[in-house]
Amino acid sequence: MATLISLPPVPLIECDFKPVRPRDTNRMEGRKTESQTFGTPYWTMSAKFAALSDTDLGLMRAFMMQAGDDGEVFAAYDAMRPRPVLMDMGKPLSGTKAGGGAFNGDAVLQTIINALLIAVSGLPAGFQLSPGDYVEIRKSPTVRSLHLITAAATANPSGNCTFPIKYALDLQTFTLPCTVHFEKPSCTMQIDPGSWQGPKSWASREPSFSATEVFFS
Repeated sequence: MATLISLPPVPLIECDFKPVRPRDTNRMEGRKTESQTFGTPYWTMSAKFAALSDTDLGLMRAFMMQAGDDGEVFAAYDAMRPRPVLMDMGKPLSGTKAGGGAFNGDAVLQTIINALLIAVSGLPAGFQLSPGDYVEIRKSPTVRSLHLITAAATANPSGNCTFPIKYALDLQTFTLPCTVHFEKPSCTMQIDPGSWQGPKSWASREPSFSATEVFFS
């Protein structure tokens, strides 16, 4: 079983978080184009950090040596959009669920209508989602599926909400019950070999790396 580690809480100044959909395109005479998608879509990340203190740089170097060398993974999320944009007050999600109880960004996958449309329960009434927000569907700590929300949606007075996602959910791996997460929704990644850059000089202490999603089931 993979070991899940955390990204150190150090200042981040750049984060490029994007999906990859494997696809081949063939171009022929007569303006004819054929495309074929294959495999499973996955996420990639590139990150650059601010000038770090000796302590923070040490944390990052320790993280770099862990995040993949012996099978470890880390929970990677888009630091530039860590929660639904209309609900982002600059701090972790909070409030009260429509059915009672404290809300911290966690909810329940109520129904999988199809691979591109899901229904979620356990939200505060009026909780708002926008195109471009992220949602994480979690089967276990290391079995996660990260998706982009493609249309606006609002939770009803009972705290239920239905919305479309991209790319499709893997229905063989993710069956009910599952939890849903809107606070730092993440997927499991490992640092790409050779991508770490962390010069130690008085002029530059801005480490960077790229990472790619890995799957567990």
